[in-house]
Amino acid sequence: MGGSAPRRAGHLPVETTSFVDRRGEQAAGRELLSRARLVTLTGPGGVGKTRLAARIAARAERTFPDGVRFVHLAGLRDPELVPLAVADALGLHDHSAGPPTDALVAHVRDHKVLLVLDNCEHLLRACARLAAALLRGTTGVRILATSRHRLGLTEENLLDVRPLPVPDPDGDLSAADGYPALALFADRAAAVVPGFALTGGNRAAVARLCRRLDGLPLAIELAAVRMRVLGVEQLLERLDDRYRLLTSGSPAALPRHRTLRAAVDWSHELCTAREQLVWARLSVPAGGFDLETAEAVCADGDLVHGADVLDAIAGLVDKSVLSREPGPDGVRYRLLDTLRHYGLEKLRGTDGEELATRRRHRDWMLRRAGACEQAWFGPGQREIVARLRADQDNLRAALDFSLRQAGTPGPEAPFAAAVPGGPSVIGAGPGAATRADALAGLRLAGTLWFYWHACGAPREGRYWAERALEANPEPTSERARGLWVAGLLAGCPEDLTRGLRRAEEARELARGLGDSAEAAHAEYVIGVIRLFADDLSAALAHFEAGVARGPVPGQHLSLVGLDQVELACALGFLGHADRAVEVCEKTLRLCEEHGEEWVRSYALRMLALAHTVKQDWPRAEQYAREALRLKLAVNDLIGLALTLDLTARIATERSAHERAAVLLGGADRAWAAVDQGRWGSEALNSLRRETERQAGRALGATAFTAAYDRGAALTLTELVGHALQEPGLPDATAPAPDRPRIRLTPREAQVAELVAEGLANQQIADRLVIARRTAEGHVERILNKLGFHTRTQIATWVTAQR
Repeated sequence: MGGSAPRRAGHLPVETTSFVDRRGEQAAGRELLSRARLVTLTGPGGVGKTRLAARIAARAERTFPDGVRFVHLAGLRDPELVPLAVADALGLHDHSAGPPTDALVAHVRDHKVLLVLDNCEHLLRACARLAAALLRGTTGVRILATSRHRLGLTEENLLDVRPLPVPDPDGDLSAADGYPALALFADRAAAVVPGFALTGGNRAAVARLCRRLDGLPLAIELAAVRMRVLGVEQLLERLDDRYRLLTSGSPAALPRHRTLRAAVDWSHELCTAREQLVWARLSVPAGGFDLETAEAVCADGDLVHGADVLDAIAGLVDKSVLSREPGPDGVRYRLLDTLRHYGLEKLRGTDGEELATRRRHRDWMLRRAGACEQAWFGPGQREIVARLRADQDNLRAALDFSLRQAGTPGPEAPFAAAVPGGPSVIGAGPGAATRADALAGLRLAGTLWFYWHACGAPREGRYWAERALEANPEPTSERARGLWVAGLLAGCPEDLTRGLRRAEEARELARGLGDSAEAAHAEYVIGVIRLFADDLSAALAHFEAGVARGPVPGQHLSLVGLDQVELACALGFLGHADRAVEVCEKTLRLCEEHGEEWVRSYALRMLALAHTVKQDWPRAEQYAREALRLKLAVNDLIGLALTLDLTARIATERSAHERAAVLLGGADRAWAAVDQGRWGSEALNSLRRETERQAGRALGATAFTAAYDRGAALTLTELVGHALQEPGLPDATAPAPDRPRIRLTPREAQVAELVAEGLANQQIADRLVIARRTAEGHVERILNKLGFHTRTQIATWVTAQR
C-alpha cells in the first residue's frame, strides 16, 4: 500500500516501496494485452491492482512507440471530467468546441499508445463510454483498467487479481520464503524492526498470520506496522481475538471484505483520538496534499489546532495509513483510496463534520489559488504551475463541492461500499451547497483563469466556468469575471461568437457594478477575439485605446502586458513594424522589472514578427529563438506552435529550406497536441502556408516530405534544440531511427525533476535523504546520458517530457 508516488499526470507512478513479485499475473497481463485491446484488472480493495497495473504497463512500454499514459481517477467525482483527465495525461491541450471524447479520439487515431485507467469503479459508465469510443475510433490504442467491477464492454478481457498465496502453516515450510505474502510481511516488518527476517522460529506464525489476513496485501502491510510494538505471536493472538468479535463466535470462514475491514478497524483503533479525527478529515482532499493543506483542512481551532496536525500526520505515516511522496514544494502525503473511503465513512458519522471539513478544504484551495494568481506576474511561474498541477484533483474537488446541485448526494461511496459484499452505505454525502458555496465556486473558477489559459487546460476551465456561471445568475463581480474567463477560453474559430458574447456581457455587467478592473479584463478578451476573427483594424483601434488608457486599479499585470502584446500583433500584421517594436520593448521592460517569463515570451515572439515584417532576418531569428527557449521552459504549447511556424518562415527567407521543413513538421506535431486543426487568425495561418509553398518549391516534394517527417518525429526538446542550433542537443537532421530514445532510471528521473525545480545538489540530497556525493553522481550521469552540459538543459528537457 502507498508504495507508488505519482509523477505528473500521465507518467507511470514511481515505486517508493519494494514490489512483491506477482510473476504469474504480470505474465498473464502482458499476454492479454498482446491480443486484447481492453484488459481490466478486477479484485477487492487492498489486493494490489494499481501496483500490478503499473508493473504490467512498465514491462509493456517498449511495445508502444507513442508511450504509456497513467490516468489517476480516484480523485475524480464528476463523470464529465474523465475524458478531460485522459486528455491531460495524453498532453492534449484541447481548445475545440466539440465533445471532448471526439477530440481525444481524433488526437490518438494514428497513435500506438497504452492508457492505464486506474480506479474506475466509481465512474464505471463514464469509463466504459470513453473506452468504447477509443476502441472503436482508433486502431493502435490499448487500455489497461483497474476496477472492483468490470466495465461491461464486449471487448473487455478480465484478469482477476487474487490475494497473495500463503503456505499451509502446519505443512512443509522449507520453501516458505518464496511465498509473496510472507515476503511482503517480512519486507514491511523489516522497515519498522531493522533486521527482522523470516526464520525457522517464526515462519509458521507469519504464515498463520498471513493466512488469517487472507493474503490481502493491504491487510498484511497494516499488520506488519504493528511489529513496532508487538511480536508475531502477539499479533496473531490479537488478530484472532478481533475475528472472534466480528463473527460473534461463528466458526464460519470470514469473507475477505471483513478481513480487510478488521485490519483497517484495528489500525484505526490503535490511533490516538486526534489521529483518528485527522484521518477522517484527510479523506476530503483528493489525491495528494501537502502539510499546509492538511493543516488548513484539519485544524478547526477547537478539537484540532494547527500545531497538532504535524504530530498526527507523523503518527499516521508511522502506522502506514498515510504514505509520503515527493512533490514540487517538498513532501506530500496520500491516503490509499480504500483508507480514504474508510475515513470518509467515519467523517459522515458525525453531523455536520463532512460539510465543515469540505468548506475548510475549499476555502484553503481558494486562498492558495488567490496567492498563485497574485504571484503569477513574477519570477515563480514554473513553481506555480507545478504546485497547481500537483493540486489539480484538490481544485476539482473544491469546485465540485461548491457547485453541486442542491440536494444531490456526492457520487463518492464510503468505505463500506468500496468492498464488494460489505455492509450497507451509511450517510448520503454532504448534501446541498448553499448560495455562498456556489459563489465561492465561481470565485475559484475565475481566480484560476491564468492556469486554465496559460497552462494548457482550456477545455476544463471552460467546463468549470460555465458550470459556475449557471449556478450563479446574480449580477456580481464574480460573475463578471466568470463571463470574461469563459469568453477567453472559447479561443477557437467555431466558438468565437459565443466567446465574444460572453466577454461583452462581462464588460456591461462590470461597468454597471463600477468594477473597472473586470471591465478592463473583459476589454482584453473582446480585442483578442476581434484579432482572431481577422478584424485587424478594429482590433488595432481597440488595443490602442486600452493601452492609451493605461492600467486601472486591480487590473492584473499579465493582462496589462498582453494588451500591449496584442497591440503589437495588430500593428505588425498591418505593416506598422517600427511601432510594434516600440510597444514590445515597453512590454519587455515591464516583464523584466517583475522577473516575468510567460508574457515576455509573447513579447519576444512579437518582436520576431515585427522584424520579419521589416525583413531584418538576423534580428527576427534572434528574438524567435529567445521566445522558443522561454516557451519551452513554461510549457506554453500554443506559443511554441506559433513561434515554430514563425521560425520556419524566417528560415525560408534565409534560404534554409530543409531546416524550415523540419520546423514545419515539428510545428504541426505541436499543433496536433492543441487540437486537430490550426486555429487563430487568417493572418497567422497565411504565414505558415507561404512558408510551406516556398520550402516545397525549393526542395521538391520528396526532400520536403523527408525533412518534414523528421521534424514531426522529434520531441519538443529536440525540436527546440534544433531551432536554437545549440550544441549538445540531439541532431534533428539525422533520420529518426538513428536517435535512440533516452531512458533514465527511476532515481535519475527523480533527480532530474528536482534539478528542474531549481534545487542544488545539497538540497537534492536532503530531499532524497542521500549523500551529497551520491546526488552529484546522479546529476553527472544524467548530463552524460542526455548529452548535455548544463543543469538548465536538464530542466528544459524535463519540461518537455512533462
